[in-house]
Amino acid sequence: MRVLLTSVAALALLAACNGEAPDSIEDAVDQTAETLGEAADEAGELFDQTVEAVSDLAGSIQDELETSTGATSLDEVLSDPRREADRARDQWRNPRETLEFFQVEADDTVVEALPGGGWYGRILAPWLAADGQYYGLNYPMSVFEQLFPNMNDEQRTRLEGWEAGFPAAASEWGGPAQGGYTFGSIPESAAGSADVVLYIRALHNMARFGQLDVAVNDAWTLLKSGGVVGVVQHRAPADETDERADGSRGYLREADVIAAFEARGFVLEASSEINANPNDPADHEIGVWALPPSLRVDNDEQRAANTAIGETDRMTLRFRKP
Repeated sequence: MRVLLTSVAALALLAACNGEAPDSIEDAVDQTAETLGEAADEAGELFDQTVEAVSDLAGSIQDELETSTGATSLDEVLSDPRREADRARDQWRNPRETLEFFQVEADDTVVEALPGGGWYGRILAPWLAADGQYYGLNYPMSVFEQLFPNMNDEQRTRLEGWEAGFPAAASEWGGPAQGGYTFGSIPESAAGSADVVLYIRALHNMARFGQLDVAVNDAWTLLKSGGVVGVVQHRAPADETDERADGSRGYLREADVIAAFEARGFVLEASSEINANPNDPADHEIGVWALPPSLRVDNDEQRAANTAIGETDRMTLRFRKP
């Protein structure tokens, strides 16, 4: 009985708060139910507004987190001041168009062969820093010994320690590298790890010293199923002799490169003239080094003529591992 009276009193109080005195317990119950319903509606609206506000805040926080992780667009990388000295060659190397043609994404694992002084490294290292991974791939000592037969002990030590030292070099280019590999010595742990392997002007010496198949096999080992090999290579005329298209002059025949990759099982998915230069006759006695940027010619007249030609004619090929 005490509970009932207390409940009635509470109902009456709620009804009174609603502005009207009830004539009976039934009226009090009806008024109180109406009041509670209105309160519930208001609470529901407030809940919906709160959920919406929290969702908006979460989106803002996520945007801030993505920005704070250092995620950088390709546009930002290409215009970064660290590339000030590199940009003069963009018209010949076409980095944006080339990377887009090879379907490289910012969250890919990319292996770049012969990163050298970092021309592409100053693009790839910062671009992949937030969501991707960047590795280098360099010549074995057997190739270095043929390229530099007179190397001294200091040079040999530096080259032998290249794998361990590559991440530090890449850090100076604007982003981390996860490691370095050597042609012919890909560790089992790296097998099937890469989305893209880039051979940008990196195959002629491997061909010259009889190791083109090593480069092809290493790409196969590194790549995931569905991964891409991107090849940019100085292009010899299709009818060039074997001797002059063996890589010793820097030029390779496009058909020979295609045949080497297809023999391993790669599929030639597309080719492009992005990096073509029809003004290059590709018949220079000293090879690609007669043209910019090397310009290894003896007289000013020839230097001026070769400067006018520009950089070499290059094939651009996209292969995919099935």
